[in-house]
Amino acid sequence: MGEKKHLLAVVGNNSSKSYNRKLVYAMKELFGNDVDFVIQEIKDLPLFSEDLLDDVPAAVTTIAQRIEQADGVVLATCEYDHAVPAALKSFIEWMSSAYHPFTNKPVMIVGASLGIQGTVRAQMNLRQILDSPGVNAIVVPGNEFMLPRAAAAFTEDGQLKDEHSVAFLKQCFDNFMAYIDINNSSRLVQN
Repeated sequence: MGEKKHLLAVVGNNSSKSYNRKLVYAMKELFGNDVDFVIQEIKDLPLFSEDLLDDVPAAVTTIAQRIEQADGVVLATCEYDHAVPAALKSFIEWMSSAYHPFTNKPVMIVGASLGIQGTVRAQMNLRQILDSPGVNAIVVPGNEFMLPRAAAAFTEDGQLKDEHSVAFLKQCFDNFMAYIDINNSSRLVQN
C-alpha cells in the first residue's frame, strides 16, 4: 500500500458560523484515517488587490505552497447571490495572479446550504472560475456533493446525521481519489 494522499480542504468563506466549515470537518472525521486531510481557512486573507502583487502577503504565499504540495484540493462553498462568496473569489484571484498552484491540480467541490439546493449555482460558478486561464484546475467531473438543510444535518459533535448523505459523500470522495490517481498516472506518462 502506498503513501497516504495529502489533501487540502479550503473553507470557502470568511464567516465565523459556517456549515461548509462543519462539512469539511465532518469529511476529515470520515476520511482522515485514509488520507492526510488538512483544513485551510481563508478568512484572514486580505482582499485581492493588484497593488499588493509587488509585496505578496505571507499568508497568500503559505497557502499557495500548501496547494502545490497537496495531491488534491477540496473546495467547500456556500452560495451568495447565485455565486461563490467574495472571500472565495478573492482567494482564487490571489492563486491565479501571485502564484498558480491550481494548475493541473485535482479539485473536488462540495457545499452545504440552508435550503434544498443552495450551492448548485455557486458550484457551477466555481467550476467556471477554476477552468479559467491562470487557474487551470482540473475539477473531478460528474460529482457534485451538496448538503441540503445544513442547519439540521449535523450531530452535536459535528458528524453528518443522514446515512444517505454520508454514503453519497463517500461515493464522491472515492471518485475524487480515483481521479487523483488517474491524473498522477497521466502525468507520469507525459513525463
